[in-house]
Amino acid sequence: MSWLEISLTAAGLLLGVVSIVTPFVADRRARRSRRIGFRKQMDIAIGHNGQVSGADPRLGLFNDLPAMRDATLVLLRIENDGSRHIEESDYIDPSAQYGLTAEFPGRRVEARDVTLPGEHANLMGYFENQPGLLVAGSSTLRIPRVPLKPGAYYKILVLLTGGQEGDPVTVTGDIKDGTLHENHSLTPDEKPPVFSRQARWTTVALGLALIAAATLPLLVPPPLPDDCETGALRLTGSTAFAPVMTGLAEKYREHCQGRPEITVAARGSRTGVRELALSGGGTDADGAAVVAFSDGPRPASYRRLSESRVAVSLFTLVVHDGVRLTNLSVADVRRLYRGEIRNWNRLGGPDLPVVLVSRTSGSGTRSALATRVLAGADEPPASSDDCVTRTVRTAPVLRCELDSTEQVLSTVARTPGALGYSELRAASPPEAPRGLHPVTLDGHTPDPDRLTTSGYPYREIEYAYTYGRPPADSLASSFLAYAIDDGTGKGVVATHGHLPCGTPVGLRVCGGTG
Repeated sequence: MSWLEISLTAAGLLLGVVSIVTPFVADRRARRSRRIGFRKQMDIAIGHNGQVSGADPRLGLFNDLPAMRDATLVLLRIENDGSRHIEESDYIDPSAQYGLTAEFPGRRVEARDVTLPGEHANLMGYFENQPGLLVAGSSTLRIPRVPLKPGAYYKILVLLTGGQEGDPVTVTGDIKDGTLHENHSLTPDEKPPVFSRQARWTTVALGLALIAAATLPLLVPPPLPDDCETGALRLTGSTAFAPVMTGLAEKYREHCQGRPEITVAARGSRTGVRELALSGGGTDADGAAVVAFSDGPRPASYRRLSESRVAVSLFTLVVHDGVRLTNLSVADVRRLYRGEIRNWNRLGGPDLPVVLVSRTSGSGTRSALATRVLAGADEPPASSDDCVTRTVRTAPVLRCELDSTEQVLSTVARTPGALGYSELRAASPPEAPRGLHPVTLDGHTPDPDRLTTSGYPYREIEYAYTYGRPPADSLASSFLAYAIDDGTGKGVVATHGHLPCGTPVGLRVCGGTG
């Protein structure tokens, strides 16, 4: 699963949880505050309630009383619909006796009364005694500071004249640490919820659906492609081939949904092959299967190892920019490594002593140089530890050994008169460090596309070794098939400057002697 899919799934899961929790948290939080709710339960005309010049819309009880022809009755319900008690001191009002104000704009208050349910009859004293309900102005009614337990309520019936039924009615006031709000209910005496039952169940259903949709991909991972396997794999061996190993590991893991665990630990061709041969089973200390890559074939004594030909690797000689030569003959290269040429002026170069910067004996790049360029001869013994100071005075040429391709290239780039070698891509722009340049051999340029015709000698087959032939359904077998036969795998190999053995040209080269 990609990071985008994981992000979207997590977002959906979070949205589902929030959609379920939010209404209940909001409901609980709201009800934990002090809340007074009010609503108009009745507003009816008891006279004709019509225009003076128009026909009466109904037969009112007070049609014969001129003052009552436009009379209306309004029933207000005021209640504590929170979860906290409301005391007299919780009302915030300039008056010490009153807490709320009801207003009937456009109508005149003619009479008022209070009705209480039996369980709250004790509240009647606040209305019968002082201060009681007070008509303050023609359309304003002042309501005393009535303490209310949660769920307690009272109703005020008001007889009004003027205006029409349905005209606005407002109740105002302030509550300490609370609110006064207009509420609604399906039935006259039902306690109104913050959210209706239908809204609650709809929210729960939608939230559960979102959670299910978001969680299902996580609980049920998609099936792996047919060419993928799970498990742990360690890639080791050639440092020159390490960038390819890393690229193949990343692409294979991406193709297989990140399920396989693949690590890269390049330590040199001979070192990697030797450790695999001595492992006794082809796994490391953590139980991961091991595949060792080598620039060239294994030693003949490692008969338990099974090989797969992956690519043709190209190598090149490099010199410090101060040498200024761009081509060397193979014969001159052999003379340089035999110590017969000690100064570059012998080859038409500058008056600089030759410094040979080499790899250690476990390097496949070094073995390929000895086999393909030096006609099987090895390099002279090392005579310097730092590639600057000669430690063996009798040695014909200053030569040092380093552990990796990167170390060789950086040393050649900063050492006047230095000669070294590397796999082709690492020694070519833009990867190569500044201060060095590659040289051709006998005028032949390393070109993966012209290997069968160019005659370029410094090349070697890249082998992948396993301890015995891995089972067809193993991670090692699946990974090697991806590296050799899959189009993406071959693309990774080619991108790093190697010729895949799975291509038509690669098949001809890899199938021969290399």
